Amino acid sequence: MNITEYTVEQIKDPTGILTGDRYEFFLTVEVSEDDELYNEHGLQIKVLLFVDGEQAKILNYHFYDSIDNKYLDFALEDDEEKIVYDFCLSHYHEAE
Repeated sequence: MNITEYTVEQIKDPTGILTGDRYEFFLTVEVSEDDELYNEHGLQIKVLLFVDGEQAKILNYHFYDSIDNKYLDFALEDDEEKIVYDFCLSHYHEAE
């Protein structure tokens, strides 16, 4: 899996009830042709990252086919989830 493009935005909590910060990522990924997720137009993963001081974790993620405008029912393998987590952790500070 290769992350080719991304956007990141901090999600504001207007109530002030939630602790920490949340960031929404849209990652465009390429996977090999023999992978069940392969799509010639590319694939997106929508990721919600939670950060509170030194603690960070992925709250949820969804695969998304932007061409067909639908969510896909797939899950990341452990090594792929680590790649996504590390990427998001490295880039969340770029949020506007």
